[in-house]
Amino acid sequence: MNLLTQLRSLFEPALTALAPDPAKVPDYLGAIKPSSNADHGDYQANMAMAMANRAAGQKPPDVAKAIIAAISANDILEPPTVAGPGFINLRLKSEFLAKAVQGIATAPKLGVEPAAKPRTFVIDLSGPNVAKPLHVGHLRSTIIGDALVRILRLLGHTVVGDNHLGDWGTQFGILLYGYKNFRDDPAFQADPVRELARLYLHVRNMAKIAEGEDEDGAGNDAIMTACREETSKLHADDAENVALWQTFMPACLEMLRPIYERLGVKIDHALGESFYNPMLPGVVADLLAKGIAFESKGAVVIPNAKGIIPQTEEEQGKEDPPAIIRKRDGAFTYTTTDLATVKHRVETWKPDTMLYVVGAPQALHFKTIFAQARRWGYESVEFQHVQFGSMLGTDRKPFQTRKGGVIELMTLLDDAACLSLQKYEANTAERRSHGHDITDLDAAEKSVIAEVVGVGAVKYADLSQNRTTDYVFDLDKMTNTVGNTAAYMQYAYARCRAIFRKGEVDEGCFRTNPPKVVITHPAERALALQLLRFPEAVENAAADYAPHIITSYLWDLAKSYSVFFENCPVLKAGTSALIDSRLLLVDLVGRVIKQALDLLGIRVVERM
Repeated sequence: MNLLTQLRSLFEPALTALAPDPAKVPDYLGAIKPSSNADHGDYQANMAMAMANRAAGQKPPDVAKAIIAAISANDILEPPTVAGPGFINLRLKSEFLAKAVQGIATAPKLGVEPAAKPRTFVIDLSGPNVAKPLHVGHLRSTIIGDALVRILRLLGHTVVGDNHLGDWGTQFGILLYGYKNFRDDPAFQADPVRELARLYLHVRNMAKIAEGEDEDGAGNDAIMTACREETSKLHADDAENVALWQTFMPACLEMLRPIYERLGVKIDHALGESFYNPMLPGVVADLLAKGIAFESKGAVVIPNAKGIIPQTEEEQGKEDPPAIIRKRDGAFTYTTTDLATVKHRVETWKPDTMLYVVGAPQALHFKTIFAQARRWGYESVEFQHVQFGSMLGTDRKPFQTRKGGVIELMTLLDDAACLSLQKYEANTAERRSHGHDITDLDAAEKSVIAEVVGVGAVKYADLSQNRTTDYVFDLDKMTNTVGNTAAYMQYAYARCRAIFRKGEVDEGCFRTNPPKVVITHPAERALALQLLRFPEAVENAAADYAPHIITSYLWDLAKSYSVFFENCPVLKAGTSALIDSRLLLVDLVGRVIKQALDLLGIRVVERM
């Protein structure tokens, strides 16, 4: 049940009858939104001014009154009111809210309904270079992409998550050069994962490549020249280098597995650049045959719409960027690989939409890819670059460790879990000192809580930001148990579960045969309204590819629950009917928090 959808359905016939231009009705319906001030109502409809501008001689308040008069009688709304220059304030009937909340209690998705027109999405996410350990630079693509997979699937869309691994570029030339010249054989035999990571960093340090700098863009010093020669031999099917690459790959992939498991991220496919390498000559040949690409000075290029031939990969046109797809030396480019990827995805999964969850600095590259893919014949597929900003340190520079290099993701998660445990212990001691009855937990359960809260803190802090902006990483703030943090949401869930344990109440009957909801206090009404807004949050997050809409919703829900908790006794509510009603609200709060956090890939614990 989506409250906005119901309200817009009520308004649509009235607006269709009154609008000077019926084609504008969808825009007018979009002007119905949650009220920014609860004192003015639950929702507000702000289309009267726009309609009056198109109808000469009419004043917005008069148009607003005409709209109200044309709305059919219903059991959803209290009589609407007009305020200011034509704002229509809408307040839902408490009886309607009570019945609607009772209804979602038996709904598996808590009121979230399947999309009217399900689509097939392919989401390109994570995409690390597998020759090195995952670091914080890979976090955003991985968890934003995973959240979008989860959100879209909840709405009934078919979603394919595809991890486009970097397993064929210069980073493997670095490994090959390092292995041949600096390897520690006993260390490699004992732990190939760690030894390869050491070799990679060692060679990069020797070449003085700064963290965050692309190896392909590094200077042409002797070491990097040697690394590129090793890469060229690999691409030329040199027997030794291919055999070493095949030896390295299991260890490289093993570096990824524990991180993805710890983050709770399951990606459907992991097809690396090497998978597409055999397809690249065919891509170039097809583009040449169709007259889209042309030979120019020994290279193969796709000119822009004005016929301009690029001299470098960075050149672009205003509307339709050109591209180099085979260099003068015969090497293929990332553009060629990405076009092969588009072809494979379309032929294999037949998507309606492809989402590329990749950082904002790659905007030009994806503008180029999308333009060339459409020219190649993929006009019916929607392409979206779901770009995101950077993670910054407290100095507002790219987040780094004390040692000067970008922090490994495993280390970051270890630090988060450790700090969460410290804060848990301190919080428990403080609550005991104030006379609270705190259950003693064993070391194993504390360890689980620390892991769930720590990993959740890192993910929630990232996902709670508008994905297009940079944000400051502050682990101490992330693990706070107050404010809009994962720990606060997880604690709110645990508090819900504690009420059922304390009352020795089985929540099962509230999910199969829910009691009637009784609204006797403003806090009950506000909480019921917030519970019913969950579907709105999910649909808006999907529409904008914006997981932070879910976290904003959770914050509003948690605040409403806190007010309810302080003002509305549950187990001591007085009558059995009121106790059951409030228990139902508590159970729904817990269920919605758990479901919303799951959409973000964040777990909960039963006790904190």
